Amino acid sequence: MTLATATATTVNAQDTSAKVFNRIASFPVNTNIPESMEQTSESSAEIIDVTADGMTLVYSDSPLGGIGMVDIADPKAPKPAGFIATDGEPTSVAIQGANALVAVNTSESYTQPGGKLLSIVLADQSVAQSCDLGGQPDSVAISPDGSLIAVAIENERDEDLNDGVIPQLPAGYVLTYKLNNGAIDCDSKVMADMTGLADIAPTDPEPEFVTINDANEVAVTLQENNHVVVFNGTTGDIISHFSAGTVDLENVDTNEEGALTFDDTLEGVRREPDAMKWLDNNRLVMANEGDYEGGSRGFTIMSKTGEVLFESGLALEYEIAMAGHYPEKRSGNKGAEPEGLEVGTFDGQQYIFILSERGSVIGTYKDMGEGNDPEFTQLLPSALAPEGAVAIENRNLLAIANEADLIEDGGVRSHVTLYEYADGEASYPMIISSMDENGRPIGWGALSGLTADPEQAGILYAVNDSFYAMQPTVFTIDANQKPAKITKATRVTRGGSNAQMLDLEGITPDGEGGFWLASEGRTERMIPHGLYRINADGEIEEQVAFPAELLAVEKRFGSEGITKIGDTLWIAIQREWNDDKAGFVKLVAYNTADKTWGAVSYPLDEKGAGWVGLSEITAYGDQVFIVERDNQIGEAAKIKKLYAVSVDQLKPGKLGEELPVVEKTLVHDFLPDLKSTGGYVVDKIEGFTIDKAGNAFAVTDNDGIDDSNGETLFLNIGPLAVSTN
Repeated sequence: MTLATATATTVNAQDTSAKVFNRIASFPVNTNIPESMEQTSESSAEIIDVTADGMTLVYSDSPLGGIGMVDIADPKAPKPAGFIATDGEPTSVAIQGANALVAVNTSESYTQPGGKLLSIVLADQSVAQSCDLGGQPDSVAISPDGSLIAVAIENERDEDLNDGVIPQLPAGYVLTYKLNNGAIDCDSKVMADMTGLADIAPTDPEPEFVTINDANEVAVTLQENNHVVVFNGTTGDIISHFSAGTVDLENVDTNEEGALTFDDTLEGVRREPDAMKWLDNNRLVMANEGDYEGGSRGFTIMSKTGEVLFESGLALEYEIAMAGHYPEKRSGNKGAEPEGLEVGTFDGQQYIFILSERGSVIGTYKDMGEGNDPEFTQLLPSALAPEGAVAIENRNLLAIANEADLIEDGGVRSHVTLYEYADGEASYPMIISSMDENGRPIGWGALSGLTADPEQAGILYAVNDSFYAMQPTVFTIDANQKPAKITKATRVTRGGSNAQMLDLEGITPDGEGGFWLASEGRTERMIPHGLYRINADGEIEEQVAFPAELLAVEKRFGSEGITKIGDTLWIAIQREWNDDKAGFVKLVAYNTADKTWGAVSYPLDEKGAGWVGLSEITAYGDQVFIVERDNQIGEAAKIKKLYAVSVDQLKPGKLGEELPVVEKTLVHDFLPDLKSTGGYVVDKIEGFTIDKAGNAFAVTDNDGIDDSNGETLFLNIGPLAVSTN
């Protein structure tokens, strides 16, 4: 039995059973906003449950002030089913019978907390019961036999007061009530006192998450206190309590320096668990999100008396990193932040689902029973910031509530994501990395350019952009396996050190065993527009600045791809510069033999919302292939296309003069590919290439998991139906 697993011993394991989980649909919860409200209102799915027939999902929507419903009679085509206001901030929801049991925060302030527990009849939206909780609630849980509901009264701290350090009274506690087919007996309230138990701030327990086993024993996490309490749900008597403990982490990324390093050490990190579930009447599994002084970046299985039965260590975080989902901007805090958690049984096998809030993925594990380590099986993609989960066992479904709503930034909305457990193979991740020679994951993300090996079919190379400014890298990809695998990371160096002031967006072989790289200029970041030739070891051997004629009309939206035809490099400029006509962009030419520059003009598709520009160029046969896209996501996305321009049209005109305009031919529409994954349509197809065997590949840029769900879609398009003689 493993008590401390510091490395990913089941790295990239695939479920060997006949069935796997795959995402089948993503439901944007803003479609549930009532017509009486502003349609641009913030809306968020946080905690989620399902009706007994498995046909309707119900989620708490804190910013909108109510609960939303989703019709999943056809789980592959979920539909909005309405919204019910709760006159306060709902913090959690659970379903029994025809009723939704909703905890609602009505606090006037941190020092004057208040709340109520509602029983809402879903059919007519009426409130059957309302129980005064006397404090600010967090989570709720219904006992397996349906006789009890437990409510964690957190009375949360003010994070702006004393740097959020507790104690900050009033203290929290846990309440239980008797239930009968969705009806709450408000007079049956039993309070379990949590004070005086934890070593940390014993006067100020802050209950976070409750769960109830078959014996009606309630387990609760005191996240900020780093403590777990188990009590009798009927009487409130304490059965056991114990510290959640600490972990030591070796080979962990702790610095937000624009690089994926995994070379630091953390000692004595408090687990500070958030969500917790019973695995049976003795074992508890907890997601160790951490809070202000903790976060062990994994999950733990403990007995109800506090014995550590399994500790994941960094294993889950490594799986997340190798799938390109590691959130570098959270390295200084809690990394991938396991927060939510669900346990469900499918085909007789109990599974554990660990939700990574910042990685926007779900780690899926088989529970192998007491005395055995859980077995990693899959990593599931989700929308942004998974918070709540419910296993719909009678329909072989899993639903995830994703809380982040970036409406204020014009980004992705909050979603409910659905997965099906069925025969087949895992569709995600589409590309992964391996462990390096030091036993650390090859970290990667923000893939922004793609090219093929001139001699080996299925061997590709990608670069990352300036999100990882301190670690510009050429990644070697073996696309002959599924998922494709990043087998090597070659750092781009100058004088033996990682190069800086680069925003790599394009890569192409130089014909001498190295590569030409295109860097997009960003004047506000002191990054110049330029071309760089590197050798096979990544060392920069030649640097070519853009000529004065181009720099005189420059904008930040510069090089987005590079390809080589004979002695000439062709660079796709993303958007119009100051001398371009509206709707036209440049394909810039640089002759490496005589050092001359020129360009042709490329006509963009007519734009709708946002903008339209180029994101890749690659030569193959007698064509150059150009990726053209808008900057829209989800249903707003319209242009994600591949065009071809014949090489004989590439006759560069003189810079500063009227440029010849090329004609383009549509080759492939990527939208069906992007919609086929069960998720929302992502923004950026940034890489495209054709390998030695004539197979076309495309890859998306996941923006380094910054305001992004982190998905990287690696698409094998196959041979293209266009002349390449």
